[in-house]
Amino acid sequence: MAQENKFVYTPSEAAEVGIHGPKDLPKLMDKAMSLALVPVSKFGVGVVGLTSKGEVYIGVNVELPGLPLHNSIHGEQFLVTNLALNSVEELTHIAVSATGSIFGAPCGHCRQFYQELGTPPAVKILIKKPEDGIDEFVSLESLMPERFGPDSLLPAGSPLLLAQRDNRLVLLDNSEEICSDREDCSHPKCKALAAANRSYAPYSKCPSGVALKCGDEVYRGWYIESVAYNPSLGPVQAALVDFVARSGGKKFEEITEAVLVEKKDVDVSQEAMAKIVLQKIAPGCVFKVLHCYDTKKPE
Repeated sequence: MAQENKFVYTPSEAAEVGIHGPKDLPKLMDKAMSLALVPVSKFGVGVVGLTSKGEVYIGVNVELPGLPLHNSIHGEQFLVTNLALNSVEELTHIAVSATGSIFGAPCGHCRQFYQELGTPPAVKILIKKPEDGIDEFVSLESLMPERFGPDSLLPAGSPLLLAQRDNRLVLLDNSEEICSDREDCSHPKCKALAAANRSYAPYSKCPSGVALKCGDEVYRGWYIESVAYNPSLGPVQAALVDFVARSGGKKFEEITEAVLVEKKDVDVSQEAMAKIVLQKIAPGCVFKVLHCYDTKKPE
């Protein structure tokens, strides 16, 4: 039986809940929508995605009460961040809830965010045609015929959002001891540095990462940029995706410690916004900022 708060399904687990191919994705739509955190709008969005290996990933919208709505995490952003956190490099199909459990096209914000998956993105979107009720997969390119994508600013062949990367960042403060295996250790500062090293920031060149500690577990996420800038996802929001997906339903107020790693004196700093968000959703959280530099360009 599927777990109550489950955001990743192996191929065998997907088969157990009736997902045998792309057109079965809506079978998990109601489940996905029930996992949304929407204290403001009360309008839950679920996104169900299929990878080339037959894995199924879930995305939901997450609203942060007391903060401007642009701090919310869209369901489609949650899904892609969920993929990135699990080192998945290829998304093939998605179904997005529209009204109730009916599926439809992503909003314009997310159509733009998904441009970072390819040039053009290869992902197919399941649409129910209202005129005849037929389910049909359409390309993201067909929904944005005159798109503005990464190829508008980046050199041809540049690694995009889901590509594995190492930004080769190290901390400026040598007194901060960092474990050699940052991914598997339980230190927030190590997790935050590891996250910053996976950050996708090709436009600003200002990568950053955040780690959140809750109980004995540490959750992490990194800054993910969009070529259109506004749809970019901050590192705190990305870490909250990890928190929502893996904490088993814990509350944001239970987060006790947060570490942000970013470069010092940069054009795009996450510090002020991260502090505002964390003070609002986890007022008892101790927030720390550690600065780093790029070893590819010694400072």
